[in-house]
Amino acid sequence: MYRPTMTTHPFEEHIPRLRRYASALLRDRTRADDLVQDTLERGLKKFSLYRRGTDLRAWLFTIMHNIHVNDVRSATHSRTIPLDDEPVYEAVETDGTSALLDLTNALERLDPAQREVVLLVGLEQLSYEETARVLNIPIGTVMSRLSRARERLSALISGESVSYLRRVK
Repeated sequence: MYRPTMTTHPFEEHIPRLRRYASALLRDRTRADDLVQDTLERGLKKFSLYRRGTDLRAWLFTIMHNIHVNDVRSATHSRTIPLDDEPVYEAVETDGTSALLDLTNALERLDPAQREVVLLVGLEQLSYEETARVLNIPIGTVMSRLSRARERLSALISGESVSYLRRVK
């Protein structure tokens, strides 16, 4: 009996990581799934531009980042978000969920550029160099944003205030 062999596309192994990053970035499963679908669609259309031998995962994350930035830009032009409108999640005390909710709330309060770096380096375990390529920024900017984000996360979780103003003599 003949059975056709199922071949997998090279994108398939990266879908779980794309979904995880999109979910953490957007905090909305439906929007995250849409972002992943848009990323995969654009990746398939532009696959001829992918350079064989380079990191496919980083290439897909770059596509996702660019789509996300375009979505944010178009949303910014179409609506206004109040500055004090910060999402807060209710803490339901179970084993360790309070700390996780504290971290989730703190991540939500980070500047979006810092949150992207934290998620790519911390959650997706991209190197600084890969993160710089994905976000199209210098590696020093990655390190700076990550350092500031870690400081801010620590302060937010511990309840301290953080001042980013430097004293000028």
